[in-house]
Amino acid sequence: MLSLRILPVLALIVACTPHDVPPPTRSAQFENYPERLFDTFEISCDGPGERFENVGNRVFECTELLPPETTAFLILNYDGYPQDLPKSVMRLTSTKNNLGYRVDAELFFNIPQRTGPSVRVPVESETLDKALGALYQAMGGSLT
Repeated sequence: MLSLRILPVLALIVACTPHDVPPPTRSAQFENYPERLFDTFEISCDGPGERFENVGNRVFECTELLPPETTAFLILNYDGYPQDLPKSVMRLTSTKNNLGYRVDAELFFNIPQRTGPSVRVPVESETLDKALGALYQAMGGSLT
């Protein structure tokens, strides 16, 4: 099972890409609505500094505060607003299609700005991609 507690570690090994590059997407196809996947996602988002939220129709997020060094790096390098700290965000989105349900995962750093919209910095990680693929398959999905 993918543990969201690996996010601080990923923050240290991750390659931050410019915010104008589309975030990486990790996807799987499920015959039926993957309720067990979303239940597992919600249950795993219960650590200190983590928050689970249903942010839309079949869109779920787990946000997590970052270690101080990563927080400082993101604020300084992306002109963040120190009164509203950056967070890592794992988002799972389910879309109904003619084959059942497609689930897409995104992982990014959300960096609030003093004015204007937050900056989203995609997180690329082969380790995360493999962990998501294993989770999808364990929950009955096929990788797309």
